[in-house]
Amino acid sequence: MIHEIALFPVKAGQRDAFQRAFREVTHLLARATGYHGHVLMQEVENPSHFNLIVRWQSLEDHQGFEASDDHDVFMTGMQAYLAAEPSVHHVRILASTNDIDILSA
Repeated sequence: MIHEIALFPVKAGQRDAFQRAFREVTHLLARATGYHGHVLMQEVENPSHFNLIVRWQSLEDHQGFEASDDHDVFMTGMQAYLAAEPSVHHVRILASTNDIDILSA
């Protein structure tokens, strides 16, 4: 299991529109092979930055989604609100406590 962390820098004044657009395309993400949940977080220090954390079965599953038509539509739905290209990296959890679930609200 891996986690994708994507930083979405959103244009000034477009935060609400970005969140609406994200909600409209999340079904595309949710039906991807290897998808195990996601959480969208807004940075406290910089509210125009949003972090999307997605749990994938494998890096290959995420790469398969990125190569898909669904990913193209997913990104197109949010593109108008982005100030720059999102940055993406992948992590594995090495240690955690039992009382934290990164995908819980």
